[in-house]
Amino acid sequence: MVEERSVLSRIFNGFNIFLLVIITLLCILPVWYTLVISLSDRGAVAAGEVFIWPQGLTFGSYETIIDDGQFFKSFFISVQRVVYSAIITFFIVLLMAYPLSKTSKEFKPRNIIMWLLIFCMLFGGGLVPWYMTMKSLGLINTIWGLVLGGGLPVFNVILVMNFFRNLPKEMEESALIDGAGPWRILFGIFLPLSTPVLATILVFTIVGHWNEFFQALVLMTKNENYPLQSYIRQVTLVIDPSKVDAESAKRLTSLSNQTLNAAKIFISMLPLLIIYPFFQKYFVKGITLGSVKG
Repeated sequence: MVEERSVLSRIFNGFNIFLLVIITLLCILPVWYTLVISLSDRGAVAAGEVFIWPQGLTFGSYETIIDDGQFFKSFFISVQRVVYSAIITFFIVLLMAYPLSKTSKEFKPRNIIMWLLIFCMLFGGGLVPWYMTMKSLGLINTIWGLVLGGGLPVFNVILVMNFFRNLPKEMEESALIDGAGPWRILFGIFLPLSTPVLATILVFTIVGHWNEFFQALVLMTKNENYPLQSYIRQVTLVIDPSKVDAESAKRLTSLSNQTLNAAKIFISMLPLLIIYPFFQKYFVKGITLGSVKG
């Protein structure tokens, strides 16, 4: 039997739909506006005539980016950084969360390590000690400085640890009776069941390292070593008149810093916009199940 909804229930549902549509538009419009700016003529952008649709449609910004070797070098550095960070973070978090998911009787140093992790998550050592440490380890002007500079993601460890603690204990007990050791239990039982939370921390790692720009400003002394976000932050349109031919000059007359930088920002957003839908279905479940127990 289908229950008939009351008038108040329909009004409430309609308000929720309206509110969600507004929130969706607020999320989409900045991305769309950036794309529109990158495709518009610089005169229309400067005059404030661009809002919903491109004015004086031109692909000159993207053609200029294709000719910009430093942009793609920075893009490749960011890709390297994300790949290395995702692999390293995945294994560090996994190997740390598994023993911490045990009780203090099963793993005696558990409480001490947890207090140390929480303390380090809440209190940092400061920028200068961090820089001195990175310098002493020889991580200046290297990709590994960007990969390892963030340290251990304690929040991700807590998420995975709590997810492991929510898994039925009977599975591990049965595996122990059958002769399985800790490594077999971790990679043969826990890992296949942890797809939601592992996909969640993977999204956190990718987004965090892709969008992070400050570490490179501190660790890199050469602009050619900048990842994409640091490069975009520092970039200015510098034109060498001796290297501008007639075709390039014609194209540059329709460009400005605003249109060119909008194109670079939009390109930098594309990888995350493409991969996020594939992880979104795990995201809420991973966060929820990983935050039940303390």
